[in-house]
Amino acid sequence: MLQRLSIENYALIQQLEINPDAQLNIITGETGAGKSIILGALGLLLGNRADTKSLLDQDKKCVIEGTFDISAYQLKLLFEEHDMDYDSECVIRREISTSGKSRAFVNDGLTNLDFLKLLGRKLMDIHSQHDNLLLSANSYQLGLIDAFAQNNNFLQKYSEAFSDYREKYEILEQLRTESAELRKEADYHQFLFDELDKAQLQAGEQEVLEAELNKLENAEEIKLKLNEALSALDQSGFNANQMLQGAKTALGQINKFSKEYDALFERLNSSWIELKDIIAELESEEEQVEYEPRRAEEVQERLSLIYKLQQKHQVPDIDSLLSIYEELGDKVLRVGNLDDAIEAAEKEANQAFELVKSSGDTLSQSRTTVFTSFEKQIGELLDDLGMPHAKLAIQHEKQSPSESGVDKINLLFSANKGIAPQPLKQVASGGEFSRLMFAVKYILADKTALPTIVFDEIDSGISGEISIQMAEMMNKMAQNHQVITITHLPQIAARGKSHYYVYKDNAQDVTASNIRKLNHDERLTELAQMIGGKQFSESSLESAKELMK
Repeated sequence: MLQRLSIENYALIQQLEINPDAQLNIITGETGAGKSIILGALGLLLGNRADTKSLLDQDKKCVIEGTFDISAYQLKLLFEEHDMDYDSECVIRREISTSGKSRAFVNDGLTNLDFLKLLGRKLMDIHSQHDNLLLSANSYQLGLIDAFAQNNNFLQKYSEAFSDYREKYEILEQLRTESAELRKEADYHQFLFDELDKAQLQAGEQEVLEAELNKLENAEEIKLKLNEALSALDQSGFNANQMLQGAKTALGQINKFSKEYDALFERLNSSWIELKDIIAELESEEEQVEYEPRRAEEVQERLSLIYKLQQKHQVPDIDSLLSIYEELGDKVLRVGNLDDAIEAAEKEANQAFELVKSSGDTLSQSRTTVFTSFEKQIGELLDDLGMPHAKLAIQHEKQSPSESGVDKINLLFSANKGIAPQPLKQVASGGEFSRLMFAVKYILADKTALPTIVFDEIDSGISGEISIQMAEMMNKMAQNHQVITITHLPQIAARGKSHYYVYKDNAQDVTASNIRKLNHDERLTELAQMIGGKQFSESSLESAKELMK
């Protein structure tokens, strides 16, 4: 339960602290005094988002802190699963900086809003006036039935089964989409693959062929020039070989007279040997050079094919064509393999769907089992709340599996005798909505382990004896739960174990909201003012005393 709430620099609140009682706590005050601001602060502790508009003083950060006794609520495992430090006295703190950045702490450990929301759902149930509108929503109604039937285990199993099915179905759909896209271009991909496969391209082939074609196309000129070179070096009357050989012979006759001559002889001999090698290679090259028109045509055709493929695929070289060839091969192979993959994925998805239907049917059976009991208990409570002819009926139909199960329900309501129940949003007035919502909260209180229940003017639209009956019911709820209720009715305010008064403080330069706990005499005064106004009469004070009894 909530032991302490501290609010600093939030909305109209400069600084405020409240230590609620373990049972029924009443909060009253004039309209606009700031009662709903306190609910907003509690919402931040439970994970709601915030911004700089929440700051009263834009130059200071906002700090909201709540201390909760959670010793009786088996939450240690939840803390361990999220790697958070557990303590039976849990301290939750939200800080909003001047830049709007928000940080959340649990037991001084930094945490995220997801964990805060998860923890908050275990600590508090805050009923706002907006919840009355939620009551007409089918999904909200289904949640009420699940809470009444205590379907947590069934819901968990169904949720896991549905999540698994959705994951497997998404995989199946991805495979089907991929298959459809591939099949659209399968023939084209096959054609491109076959074309490249037939070409039998080899890495480095293009450079070799281009060099060979260059020789073939210039064979006559090459052969002529090679012969001219050979003639100059070895075949003419005054060729370089003969002249170099003569020079070598001359030096060979004097090389013994000087080291310098001998060195020149050795160098000249090396040049002669090198010249003989060059002549031999030139003769070999000259013999190989032949004009081959057919080979030139073959090489030209091969290169034309390569150039055509490069232009078609818009790539600069054979290596890129070989990469495309591999990619096309994978795509062609993938089309065939996808059929097997789709068949396997369909089998897994079907098996997962059967588990979803089985889990959904189990959950549905648990829900439908409590329909009659839920209708009966709500009817009895509405009778106690001054609606003896009110009737609640649950309209139910099966549907395809969804996140919430295989059920669709609609709460039908009639407040008058002889009138057939109709959908809530069509027939219920504001006061009827309030009483119906309170009846729902009342019977669900014993079905949940929530430490704290908060009501924001759930008594809207009711008065007199009905409000007294509602107050008694709140007191019964407060025997097992901490209850905090914001009210404008003196009949309910008088029943609280503790009474807090919210007011606007105009003593400073800026109006601020504040709160104080009322003692017995202050409570009498507040109740008398709620009955008779600021200038209440003696009879209003006596009425307040009577209510306090």
